[in-house]
Amino acid sequence: MAEFLAKIGLTTPEFILGIVLLVFAVALVVLVLIQSGKDKRLSGTIAGAAETFFGKSKTADNDKKLSVATTILSIVFAVIVLVMYFYIATRA
Repeated sequence: MAEFLAKIGLTTPEFILGIVLLVFAVALVVLVLIQSGKDKRLSGTIAGAAETFFGKSKTADNDKKLSVATTILSIVFAVIVLVMYFYIATRA
């Protein structure tokens, strides 16, 4: 593994940070895509009759949890990007 990293010019911490950054990026994209949109014009009219009062509140709770998770993951992602940037900048 060390020979491969040396060939591509990465150190072990850079490689690990890169993998962690990739995982967080994919997780962030998935979280954003899972969230329902705030604008429910057409979908609200089609599916509006099928939802009950309890279903709407449960959906709102899930949307709120997903929103909080997305915010936290975005902050962690930004911190990892900054750590990686400063690590590489101080190494060069």
